[in-house]
Amino acid sequence: MTSLPLCSRLFSRIGWDTGNVPSSKLRSAAVTAAVLAGPAAFVARAAWGLPRALGAHRRRLRPVVAGSPHFSDGKFHNTMPTPALAPANTRDGLLRQWHDERHVGLPGGPIPMAQAEIPAEAAELAATWFGHASALLEIDGQRVLVDPVWGFRVSPSPVFGPTRLHEPPMPLEDLPPVDAVLISHDHYDHLDLPTIEALIETQSAPFVVPLGIGEHLRKWGVPADRIVELDWDGEHTVGALTLTCTEARHFSGRYFYRDTTLWASWAISGPRHRVFFGGDTGYTPAFAGIGARLGPFDLTLLPIGAYNDAWHAIHMDPEEAMRAHGDLGGRVFLPIHWATFNLAFHRWAEPVERLLAAAERSGAPVVVPRPGERIDVLDPPDLKDWWSAVGSLPPEEHVHTQGPGSALLVRAATRLLHLGDS
Repeated sequence: MTSLPLCSRLFSRIGWDTGNVPSSKLRSAAVTAAVLAGPAAFVARAAWGLPRALGAHRRRLRPVVAGSPHFSDGKFHNTMPTPALAPANTRDGLLRQWHDERHVGLPGGPIPMAQAEIPAEAAELAATWFGHASALLEIDGQRVLVDPVWGFRVSPSPVFGPTRLHEPPMPLEDLPPVDAVLISHDHYDHLDLPTIEALIETQSAPFVVPLGIGEHLRKWGVPADRIVELDWDGEHTVGALTLTCTEARHFSGRYFYRDTTLWASWAISGPRHRVFFGGDTGYTPAFAGIGARLGPFDLTLLPIGAYNDAWHAIHMDPEEAMRAHGDLGGRVFLPIHWATFNLAFHRWAEPVERLLAAAERSGAPVVVPRPGERIDVLDPPDLKDWWSAVGSLPPEEHVHTQGPGSALLVRAATRLLHLGDS
């Protein structure tokens, strides 16, 4: 008995009747199927879990946010004109820069971490920085967790998007009980689905968030009685702490629809101490008003990284962050939004170097903890330079790939930007 050709047996096994199709055509079809299988599998993996990670649809958001004075024409607005991106005629160049220079922001070596040592009882005023914008604040004997992100990749996809430059300094389940979880806005490097899912199980504290983000949380299974949504200048009390949702200059969005949820900074006021958390923001004169109404602040946590001329209005550079610290009446400055994810084109250590130069001119005290390091703000340690030894990746060591699909992602983004302008 003559055996069937291999490709005929293959198609028969998956239930396709090949009939009298010549074996040469079957071989061609088999090769084509094999070639397409790899990209198809890659796309399937890239899209795994995508709908859930994207959060609530704008139709669900509209009833929650429509009453805000900052919401009109289907979106939230900053109080001053704020372009989120460079003009359309420069975007192609920006995307090429993203593809060609995205390795400039990588560290030159391993990032040293501290073992988080958090006492059983919350202190009068202390902060443990976990990297990027994630921190645990101890204020007048209570604890507030801000923008917790423990995930490996800040993206809706397990394949595309920035990955961590260092491990989380401690397991999320080892955090002590907190009194509140604050979120600044819904971008992936500040609102992380895996982290939220873990906090549902490991903590019982409320999530206090800007308007609209509660719909994301409800979709992800956070109980309604653990969600507090506030507009700018709204307040919520937890124990002896007053949490005030304050203005920021930024934008929001987890997919193609932008500005459907509010972005914010936060003022945390206790009986004896006050802390300001900037989240992610461009410089705004509103900081002076916040300082006058709710300050002065014993500690400010302000973003200093991921700046670029193309998005200058929505990301402060280090000098602007120092100016904001002064506007707020800040005493001790703890820089955030740097070191953990490569989100721009500046060198890895540049933000803190520029910040310290600005601090020397202004005389402001600055603390720069390693990821995982706890700072007693009332007795801050002497500044120790740990970042210079890490340095930035030298140009000759830049590898022009970020894994499969990076060039494809740039081409797709270029196409989407063109569609957005049409």
